[in-house]
Amino acid sequence: MKLIVTVVGKDRVGIIAAVTKILADNNVNILSINQNILNGFFNMILFAEASESKIQLVDLQQKLRDQGEAIGVEIKTQHQDIFDAMHKI
Repeated sequence: MKLIVTVVGKDRVGIIAAVTKILADNNVNILSINQNILNGFFNMILFAEASESKIQLVDLQQKLRDQGEAIGVEIKTQHQDIFDAMHKI
């Protein structure tokens, strides 16, 4: 299963580490990361493969959402098919 993880919020130390640790701990392979900081705001989109992971998507979404709340950013995780359908023109 391919996933899209988006992270948005005020920039601070450790955002990427916090997100990628959860993915690594759950055997989710990161395929691509694009991040930038504009006027103090952090924005990241991460493409991942979760076919080797044992965690259910809903549980991974909750872990990442909880981590986002803990570090002051919004983290959304979606199946790639849903992300693609929402952003198709």
